[in-house]
Amino acid sequence: MKHLLSIESLSRDEILAILDLAHVMKTTRGCHEKHPLRHQCWALMFSKSSTRTRVSFEVGIRELGGDVFFLAADDIQLGRGEPIEDTARVMGRMCHGAVIRTFAQQDVETFARYSGIATVNALTDGEHPCQILADLYTVTEACGGYAGKVVTFIGDGACNVPLSWVWAASKLDFELRIAAPRQYQPDPAVVARAFPSGKGGPGTYENAKGGRLVITDDLDGACRNADVLYTDVWVSMGKEKEAEYRKAQLAKYQINERAVGLAKPGVLIMHCLPAYRGLEITSSIFDAHADTIFTQAENRLHAQKAILTMLAAG
Repeated sequence: MKHLLSIESLSRDEILAILDLAHVMKTTRGCHEKHPLRHQCWALMFSKSSTRTRVSFEVGIRELGGDVFFLAADDIQLGRGEPIEDTARVMGRMCHGAVIRTFAQQDVETFARYSGIATVNALTDGEHPCQILADLYTVTEACGGYAGKVVTFIGDGACNVPLSWVWAASKLDFELRIAAPRQYQPDPAVVARAFPSGKGGPGTYENAKGGRLVITDDLDGACRNADVLYTDVWVSMGKEKEAEYRKAQLAKYQINERAVGLAKPGVLIMHCLPAYRGLEITSSIFDAHADTIFTQAENRLHAQKAILTMLAAG
């Protein structure tokens, strides 16, 4: 594996290898026998602010023996209009790898192409692959595996997190349900690429690998008998001007007592954080499931160390 740019670009075998290695990284933390990033220097280039992504990558790179430095948009010439191709060529001559958190998916892919160094998509408007790999590991750890499970995403179904979940469902054997108002449902073009074999029913898509996708505005139906309920913020970075409108449109798409009551007993509640209690999730549900949610956040570290290790191996 040369880069981690998207779930779309990963094979099923690569996903499974990352999940297996994430478990090794978690269980051997503090006593790793190998440090595959020793004598390497990695750049974190963030145009979007972050807590979990920055901390997990900085800690992970150091625990794997590497050095790391952070560059915000204003720290480099990209913030003053330098083409991404030129920045990539410079960074490729000085660094061993780059972790990029930005707006356009194309920018990460262009950087990877022109830099020639290992490149990780730490979030774009198109995908959030590191988050979903950590999430899959969390589901595996908590539920004994993802096969045959039902994961229900509630809220803005058109943002990067559910889109990466769509790609995961297209490659693995679980059912993904996305409950969202029609204007906040996934881009049909993405769905068509992920599930090219077509529909299995109204709003339902299937493939030969056992993956299934259900897109609906029926929140109750999407929650019924779900193994996992998952949500994210209603107002993603870059959408702040739409905040009040989004809150009004998404008001009923919340993880609350009713949603949990419709799901399976012992349902796993997940949130990729930051959480806005009283909006996408109620305070009582968040607090009752805080251990799961913060284990999910911790697992970013272990999954990303697995990704970095695989990139170091080429």
